[in-house]
Amino acid sequence: MSVMNTTNHEAGQITVIGAGSWGTALAIQLARAGNSVGLWGRDAAQMRTLQGAGFNERYLPGSAFPENLTVFADWEQALSTGSRLLVSIPSHAFRQVLEDIRKTKRDELETLELAWATKGFELDTGLLPHQVVKQVLPECQHYAVVSGPTFALEVGAGLPTAITVAGSDEAWSTTMADCLRTRNFIAYTSTDIVGVEIGGAVKNALAIGAGMSDGLGFGSNARIALINRGLRELSRLGMAMGAKEETFIGLACMGDLVLTCTDNQSRNRRMGLALAAGKSIDAAAAEIGQVVEGIGAARAVYEQAQRLGVRMPIIEQIYRIVVEGVSPHDAVEALLARELGAGAEY
Repeated sequence: MSVMNTTNHEAGQITVIGAGSWGTALAIQLARAGNSVGLWGRDAAQMRTLQGAGFNERYLPGSAFPENLTVFADWEQALSTGSRLLVSIPSHAFRQVLEDIRKTKRDELETLELAWATKGFELDTGLLPHQVVKQVLPECQHYAVVSGPTFALEVGAGLPTAITVAGSDEAWSTTMADCLRTRNFIAYTSTDIVGVEIGGAVKNALAIGAGMSDGLGFGSNARIALINRGLRELSRLGMAMGAKEETFIGLACMGDLVLTCTDNQSRNRRMGLALAAGKSIDAAAAEIGQVVEGIGAARAVYEQAQRLGVRMPIIEQIYRIVVEGVSPHDAVEALLARELGAGAEY
């Protein structure tokens, strides 16, 4: 690997914060697109290992780092290389990372160009990521979320992929999308940051439900019914929060929901399968080996729905399972009784 060029070139220069599977895949994709890319992770020892190996053995062992991707173990050094940042970390750590950015880039916040691939409501506040950004970095005017139906392993392998970039302004969303685009990687833009973020938050919880349905042997008919009804619930919450209706049938909502509910690359789906097999959340999480965002999402989405008075019966039962400890069988029975009692309501 070469030392990262600190001078902006035509394609762009960007630092990725977070060296998990998705952060690593995004860094590789940005480098493939011709950008000068830095990759920073919180574990300094791990980052030094990545730097020497030239790939991320733990998360993306088959994807070598391009020459224009530089790994950083030092936070200050990583953030000194430019004004474009892409944050890819679990939602529970998002606010803290933004506060760290504020301290380090305090003299550059008005010119900062920020993007994130973090999904989910903040547990303590019920805020979406862009709302947390507005609280912590109010000076930042150029921000965007990168979301959509993607698995890190496939992006790392260079397989065809399509995502959505939704931001505070069209110019920055377009620039961020251009930074990611290659022949096999399509990046669309959207102005509906609320709808895109809600899709990314709710689908993780619903994927746990889809995994449980399959794990209980309910079959394909039940799975597609859960996906369809789950999309309706997602849409109701989104509309209550000001999202645009057309977003729900796009990549960031329906696309991401179908992908996450139907493929075992999804950590959330695998969590549902494990719960249906009688494993505890802790045992399943240890087996999966990465953060399962849907566990926290189930609680956060349920509580947001309660605050807004939005009817989300599937989310309610997933919440009962992962938070209250109700068995999957009992939750399904409660859901079926409720839906049958609702008649033909759509």
